Amino acid sequence: MRPDDWHLTEDLDDFLARAGDFLRSRPALHNTPLTVIERLRTRGADAYGADATVFGHLEHSGEVRAIFYRLATRRLTLTPLSPEQADALAAHLADLGHSFSGVTADHDTATAFAEAWQRHTGTTPVRDWRGRLYRLGTLTPPEPRPDGRGRVLGTQDHGQLIDWCNEFAADVGEAPTLDTDTWANSRFADKHFTFWQTPDGTPVAMAGSTSLVGGMIRIDPVYTPAHLRGRGYAGAVTVEVTRAALAAGATDVVLFTNPANATSNALYQRIGYVPVTYFTGYNLSDNAPEAG
Repeated sequence: MRPDDWHLTEDLDDFLARAGDFLRSRPALHNTPLTVIERLRTRGADAYGADATVFGHLEHSGEVRAIFYRLATRRLTLTPLSPEQADALAAHLADLGHSFSGVTADHDTATAFAEAWQRHTGTTPVRDWRGRLYRLGTLTPPEPRPDGRGRVLGTQDHGQLIDWCNEFAADVGEAPTLDTDTWANSRFADKHFTFWQTPDGTPVAMAGSTSLVGGMIRIDPVYTPAHLRGRGYAGAVTVEVTRAALAAGATDVVLFTNPANATSNALYQRIGYVPVTYFTGYNLSDNAPEAG
């Protein structure tokens, strides 16, 4: 791969004109780039911060083979690359003087790039995230279904929603810092949320989902308060939002799990989700803490 096979730009419209079809060609695997880029398109270039997003696409024989983007957070996201492509890209970006706080991609690509970045810059990568991607096969509602029903959230539910998103964030190791002032710029703000509620109207679980883009909807997050777990509420609310995604026209309904959480991985497989691949993130800062 030659360095000039990669085309870099800060112009989102130009990037989408060249790489949009490629992103939509594998909506499940490309679900994060699709949703991130859609947020930039609809909210504006500063949707993730004041610094410009850098986009790149790998083109060979007139065909786009891969893309990357680096947000204002300085974290790099990649679509699948071979080890040789990852090494060439790392060398090219290092030569151009780029720096990154981290990288996220499918496991093989992220690992190949992190190792190449270390070779070319001396920065030691530290794994800081793991996820397992699932795609819906045949939806199979669990039996027996818990008593109650799904309900789309209204404005009166906003306080409860913020509280539960903070609890979810704490559960997955994120900072639970949401309030009414910070909500609009959070990663949850663009989602559509549904509660599972008991017959007396008490919410007992929630699930969120992205808007339809490229034929894909991602379910995220799914949360049940700790004292209510083990009663089937997470499965019930996931089925509700999955049905809504299919009704909205989604051809690919996806979600990520923590690979270490055997309970959630088993649940999603029981209701029809099929494993696709593992994703990994690496911190590329020299002062990165050791992974737990």
